Amino acid sequence: MAMQNVSDQQSGMGEVVPRGGSVGMVLLVALALVGAALGLLLVGRANAESYILILLAALAVVGVFALFAGAAGLLRLAGGQESNPIGHAVAEGASEGILVTDAAGRPIYANAAYRLLTDAAGGRDVRPVERVFVGDPDISEAVYRLSKAAREGRTLQEEVRVTGLRQEPARWLRFRVRPLAQSGRHARSTVWTVADITRERERQENVFQELQHAIDFLDHAPAGFFSVDASGHVSYLNATLAGWLDHDLAQVGSGGLDLNDIVAGDGAALLMNIAGSPGEVKTEVLDLDFKTRGGRTLPVRLFHKVAFAADGTPGASRTLVLNRARDDGDPQRAAEVRFMRFFHNAPMAIATVDRAGRIVRLNAPFARLHRVALKGDGAPEEGRSIFSTVAERDRPAVEAAIAQAVAGQGQIAAFDVALAGEGTRFARLFVAGVDDEDGVGEAAIIYAVETTEQRALEAQFAQSHKMQAVGQLAGGIAHDFNNVLSAIMMATDFLLNAHRPTDPSFQDIMQIKQNANRAASLVRQLLAFSRRQTMRPQVLDLGEVLSDLTMLLRRLIGEKVTLEVTHGRDLWPVMVDLSQFEQVIVNLAVNARDAMPDGGKLTVRTANVTAEACARYAYQGLPPADYVLIEVSDTGTGIPPEIIDKIFEPFFSTKEVGKGTGLGLSTVYGIIKQTDGFIFLDSEVGKGTTFRIFLPRHVPGAGAPGAEDQVAAPALVPSDEPQRAAADLTGRGTILLVEDEEGLRGLNARGLASRGYTVLEAANGIEAIEVLKEHEGKVDLVVSDVVMPEMDGPTLLKEMRKINPSLKMVFVSGYAEDAFEKNLPEGGQFTFLAKPFTLKQLVAVVKDTIGGRP
Repeated sequence: MAMQNVSDQQSGMGEVVPRGGSVGMVLLVALALVGAALGLLLVGRANAESYILILLAALAVVGVFALFAGAAGLLRLAGGQESNPIGHAVAEGASEGILVTDAAGRPIYANAAYRLLTDAAGGRDVRPVERVFVGDPDISEAVYRLSKAAREGRTLQEEVRVTGLRQEPARWLRFRVRPLAQSGRHARSTVWTVADITRERERQENVFQELQHAIDFLDHAPAGFFSVDASGHVSYLNATLAGWLDHDLAQVGSGGLDLNDIVAGDGAALLMNIAGSPGEVKTEVLDLDFKTRGGRTLPVRLFHKVAFAADGTPGASRTLVLNRARDDGDPQRAAEVRFMRFFHNAPMAIATVDRAGRIVRLNAPFARLHRVALKGDGAPEEGRSIFSTVAERDRPAVEAAIAQAVAGQGQIAAFDVALAGEGTRFARLFVAGVDDEDGVGEAAIIYAVETTEQRALEAQFAQSHKMQAVGQLAGGIAHDFNNVLSAIMMATDFLLNAHRPTDPSFQDIMQIKQNANRAASLVRQLLAFSRRQTMRPQVLDLGEVLSDLTMLLRRLIGEKVTLEVTHGRDLWPVMVDLSQFEQVIVNLAVNARDAMPDGGKLTVRTANVTAEACARYAYQGLPPADYVLIEVSDTGTGIPPEIIDKIFEPFFSTKEVGKGTGLGLSTVYGIIKQTDGFIFLDSEVGKGTTFRIFLPRHVPGAGAPGAEDQVAAPALVPSDEPQRAAADLTGRGTILLVEDEEGLRGLNARGLASRGYTVLEAANGIEAIEVLKEHEGKVDLVVSDVVMPEMDGPTLLKEMRKINPSLKMVFVSGYAEDAFEKNLPEGGQFTFLAKPFTLKQLVAVVKDTIGGRP
């Protein structure tokens, strides 16, 4: 509001700061002009022209000067605007002091309240706010902030306590500053308002004091009070209850205290699972055990009040707590406390139901297990029904059991049900009839024991047992096949030695040899699944291994699939067989590629997993320990849930006929298990699959002796691969060959004899001991099968070492070395050669062993 500049004499409503002009000055100028005109008349027309020109020039100079002074703001004209008497009256009668200042901070207008507040007798005495309260250290900072806001054209409000104003007691003032207008010539003017809020502050102080008294009364009342929100956070706890429970009140309201921190057992489930209709206010009376910070229990009775919003959402509770631990000799109180503890702390869920299946009473474990609403007149019918706690398919069984209990049948067989709600959960129900002595309509008692974990363990055991049985079968088949393949490969070696490459039958023999090698590869995969293959573990850094594999993996997965390898920092070492681990990664990568025919992304990630972090994965059968995790993830088609339990079984494949043997994942499973590791997978159809491999962390000095303590046999290589040039495989010595397969024994003996060795043959262990005794001191080496009738290989070694302690021994077997090594005497040294083997491999091991190693 722009106020018109008016003189003190003309304004009876408001005060403005005068600008120094007066009507007398205007009259004086007018008289001077009239006098000049009369003087010109007296001078005469002849002489008046020059004087008129002089007078007009003077007036023109004064006019130009006035224009420039007005434009510069040095000269202002009063009465140029129409006055606003209504606005002026409103401002003048306002209870708040109002001051209007110009851009330079000079007062333009001050109403009566402001003049009274600042002791201004007239318009000339009006001072700006900065000058009125200058020197007062209590409000100088607030005034500075207000003045800065005024200069910047901002709005600001401050409340300050002023002492010594008008010789009155201390008062509270509210200062507010704002621009007079947003635009125009008044945009740089400022409106200051000053209000006396002393009485308002006194009322606030009184209310605060009353609130403090109420809080003090509530805190130290002889009963406990608390409030909990819908998420279970305790938002209020009075001092009495905090003292009972030995809790710090500073934790309350800051998210540091939950309902489970003060309620023992599953009692919190009873409080959090109360259901009600929209707009309803429900009060439940509950007998529970609270727990102190030290873990002691405190029997209490709760009057738990919850209001529900219009959408049915429960609000914060208002709960009264009565301490029932006082021993006043009342036997009824003591009996109620004992029953309450027995009922709510039972290891099984308990509820009573009426004939229609509505829940009458329930204990805390039942509320936690079934997540149903407590008994209440206004609660939804479905929420109070026992039938809502079980899956729909099992409700007829529950109805039948309740009907039997109502009919008075004493022995009702327990039965298993699937629980309703999210996830797959199961429980075993026991139902018994009950006499309704209290008249509340109870017809049956239902006891529920959750069996979800038990079922999971049973399924895991069944799966493990099945895999073990299949593994034993696969291992037995592989052993027999190894004997057959050894004979085939040995025979083909003889045929190849007897035929030149130009012979017509040479290529046919080579074809037999290559197929025999392929069959040997399949047998090795069967042995890997049955965990009976020979492992040569060594300490590895998986980061380096995966880095070396990266180029191979890129070639295997093709250009359509993007490979991303993420290495964890400071990976722990692991003890694994390098070649077997590489086979695991390659098999998983190939399967991922086949699951992404249109392209996608393959991610290999490694990380350390501490024993504490194992629980985060929630895998059944994964014991807490330190592991190195290898994750292989793809964005492929995923694995349907119905076949996930079968993918590690041998010969199970989802690929088309001829595109897979079904041994890839079974080989992975066997290798990981033989390495004492674990493999799990998560898959979602249409989104992809993630395999997680957990390998135990290797701690130096904590494990078994390394592979370097034993002699490794030469690796099996296809016969068409280049061998070392000019290898001399001939030798001399007497070899005792022990093999129960007559055909294989004859081929091995023929091959060794062709290289210059004298061969003694035995069909079993007993016959071998007799031959050794007949040629005592002449046998340089024993080559023996492991699995034989009457006497196995380890027993044969013990008996022969009694006859000749320095006797050298080579074991050959289709099983893994670890399968029989534990049956050997301590320190029993030997060389191992895995079946099937070629003639070159056999004579190489024989010559190497006779040459020096035991």
